[in-house]
Amino acid sequence: MNDTSTPPVDAGEVYTLHRGTAPLLVSIPHLGVLLPPDGVAGMTEVARLQRDADWHLDRLYDFAPALGASVLAAKVSRYMVDLNRPPGGESLYPGQTTTGLFPTETFRGEPLYRAGAEPDEAERARRLRRYWQPYHDALAAELARLRAAHGAVLLWEAHSIAGELPRLFDGELPALNFGTNEGRSCADGVREAALAPARSSAFSQVLNGRFKGGYITRRYGEPAAGVHAIQLEMAQRVYMDEAPPFAWRPDRAAQVQPLLRAMLEAGVAAVRGT
Repeated sequence: MNDTSTPPVDAGEVYTLHRGTAPLLVSIPHLGVLLPPDGVAGMTEVARLQRDADWHLDRLYDFAPALGASVLAAKVSRYMVDLNRPPGGESLYPGQTTTGLFPTETFRGEPLYRAGAEPDEAERARRLRRYWQPYHDALAAELARLRAAHGAVLLWEAHSIAGELPRLFDGELPALNFGTNEGRSCADGVREAALAPARSSAFSQVLNGRFKGGYITRRYGEPAAGVHAIQLEMAQRVYMDEAPPFAWRPDRAAQVQPLLRAMLEAGVAAVRGT
């Protein structure tokens, strides 16, 4: 498919948006590694390492514009504000260890700030306005544009994470961790079509396991209103080195990219048929 979409939009520190023509929006809210100067004060060296970023996902999904997809990708680091958490900061996984809207520690429990240097209420409110809200405004507007053009849209939430994080989960994650908020964010037919290529692949996988979909999946996934949301939390070992400097592994990526493309194409075909 030829890419006839509009040029990318660059919204300063917050995100880039490539507007496509197909009923498909790929959202990458944890891609960013930008730590703006006015937010770095008080941060530790651990924070600057950006260990918890969703490294290289823009590269992994670089085929998406050729499918006609819109791609919304964060630029600002999740250590400033987590774009996939609710604005009120409530936990998406009650009773389980997780990081919040304004993280103060890494997934491994390491402090992101020197003692007493955590952002205060005013700084948290500023970050919510400056970074969180613009991303969600862009996300909502793009979904509305695509729904108006097609009637329905597939929202693909692209994420990745280290495969072993004892503080967050036991053992090693499957390669592919799909989340649909226990079936509420995506119609069964769209989900089954999109996941069918994965189920016939060699990659280990689970649906609605440790990761059931974050705030974006839960908030925007509304099949009755024409938005079908699926989150894919991929174990980073599938396409990169999980240890610093978090190198891209083209040999590994080449194995999974055709599968990602097949899933997106199947999902879009199913959405077109709804």
